[in-house]
Amino acid sequence: MTRLYVGNLPFSATEEDVRNLFASYGTVNEVSLVNDRDTGRFRGFGFVEMDTQGANAAIQALDGADFGGRDLKVNEARPREDNRAPRRSFDDYGRGGQRGGGYGRERSNRRSGW
Repeated sequence: MTRLYVGNLPFSATEEDVRNLFASYGTVNEVSLVNDRDTGRFRGFGFVEMDTQGANAAIQALDGADFGGRDLKVNEARPREDNRAPRRSFDDYGRGGQRGGGYGRERSNRRSGW
């Protein structure tokens, strides 16, 4: 099995649309389109898992092809890297890693007696 990255999808695309597009090149096991975690809106890319021979054929045929008025980007997916910002620790003032300056939470905490 090979996992493909599919980018620059039209925002109107559904999992069924993508499955049908890739099914002509091989057996599609899974289609997952990525939604924004805050808004729930489709982000314009997703992943297709399919047999290796079909995946290679799909890359050759669909990378750069027009789909819904957009040029697709199709390649083998790379392993996910944890690219999120590191969590900030909170100092005695309740602000993440900052000392001095600003009034943010420190000022409001003084008023509340915290």
